[in-house]
Amino acid sequence: MAKIAAFGEVMMRLQVPGYDLLSQSNTLHYTFSGTGVNVASALTRLGHDGCLVTTLPENPIGDAAMSFIQKLGIDLSFTVREGNALGMYFLENGFGPRPSRVTYSNRLESSFNTASPGIYDVEALASTIDAIHFCGIALAMNDTVRQHITSLVEAVKAKGGRIIFDCNYRPSLWGENGYKKARPYYEHMLTHADIVMMNEKDAMLILGMQTDETQPHEQLQELIPRVAHHYNISLIAGTHRSIHTNNTHTLQGYLFKEQSFAFSQPLTFSVYDRIGAGDAFVSGIVHGEYQGFSPEKTIMFATAAAMLAHTVTGDTPMSSEHDIFQAMTASLNDVER
Repeated sequence: MAKIAAFGEVMMRLQVPGYDLLSQSNTLHYTFSGTGVNVASALTRLGHDGCLVTTLPENPIGDAAMSFIQKLGIDLSFTVREGNALGMYFLENGFGPRPSRVTYSNRLESSFNTASPGIYDVEALASTIDAIHFCGIALAMNDTVRQHITSLVEAVKAKGGRIIFDCNYRPSLWGENGYKKARPYYEHMLTHADIVMMNEKDAMLILGMQTDETQPHEQLQELIPRVAHHYNISLIAGTHRSIHTNNTHTLQGYLFKEQSFAFSQPLTFSVYDRIGAGDAFVSGIVHGEYQGFSPEKTIMFATAAAMLAHTVTGDTPMSSEHDIFQAMTASLNDVER
């Protein structure tokens, strides 16, 4: 098994009960999450040593976040404490044709997004890990966070570690002319990345690639090999999702490696909580790579991991390798006795 770090912001998730709107409810349930937490936790449950690189405030909210994350088994050796603010987001669960809605609060002032230059011991971290995960959400924050990312990327690559990058472009974070702003930062990450999560829209909108194809599947098959060749990326993976009005989704995963695509079977399932499912997929891809699974087995494993993440409340994936293999091979409706 590998030691894999994840760099990212810890946020307080404030969820409205059931399917109520914020304007209807006077109760919120809080937990702590974030892409780094989700990926590190999922990999820990799959048997790896998951490590979180982040900054938490030096106050009772930071203490609560530390306690919550420690219960997930995540290594916090490279989590530092500074400042006094934690980003928050409010979640309203969607139902039927109404989508789920996330509203962010206090994010730009968080300890993570205002952390001092040089606060992370990048050389010590790079000497102890096999790989590190980054997300486009963190890349969108500010120049200080981007400098932290650059320092970590360079140190890890110098030590022979692997870079995992999830494009995860969020228009609301980049603002007006966001694709143009984001492109140089994404290109820098792709130049250094070994494992990448992206789709055909990322290639067209962020990287400016063009194609005469009009259907997503054909666009994917033309553009992803071009991205892999241009940036010398060993593996690119992602999913295509269809959303139905009866609260079910269909998910199909794809993986491009060694000049060839592998696709999962389309999986259709009911959705209990969608947030964090992409992080479960990434973790499944990384696990398959480090376990030496075939591309076909890896993409089916990752897609099944993402499916299971839709069935539990909270952002953080909770499935073990056994759970995921069972979902791949057994009847999902049987009672486990």
